[in-house]
Amino acid sequence: MGNIVNRVFESSGPEGKVRGTPQQIIDKYNQLARDAQLGNDRVAAENFQQHAEHYLRLLSSAQKEQDARREQQERENRERQAERDRERAKRQERESNGGADPSDSPQPEAAEAEAKDDSGLVETPESKKADKPKRARKPKPKKKDTGEGGGEPSDQGGAGPGESGATEAAE
Repeated sequence: MGNIVNRVFESSGPEGKVRGTPQQIIDKYNQLARDAQLGNDRVAAENFQQHAEHYLRLLSSAQKEQDARREQQERENRERQAERDRERAKRQERESNGGADPSDSPQPEAAEAEAKDDSGLVETPESKKADKPKRARKPKPKKKDTGEGGGEPSDQGGAGPGESGATEAAE
């Protein structure tokens, strides 16, 4: 239903449009009803009072819903807090009675995993490689390079043996 209490309404009453929150509209119609009563117009006064009553009922039902929602939230919060308090009391009782720290005892899952070789994980190629020793790599055969470049031989410009295209062209 939304937040009716703060919502802005536009009411088309006998004296034109009245705009505002329900409480503002109620106040405006009550003022118009008083003015009509002072002007001895009982029909207009009754009409304004009925308009005010409509918005009063609307506001009242919205406030009841809000109160019910608030009470429900408070009740849930109290229940959650009571549950936390019970858990805290149980934990303190275990700590005071047991004397030992429960975190020191082995975890059941960890104890079972240590007992079995199978950890339940999927075997991957990386894990297979870790099991067998690595084979020593053979060094790459060195290419015969008589040039003075000191690096890898280049494939530029059709340089043959004894010619290193880039270094000799610069000299």
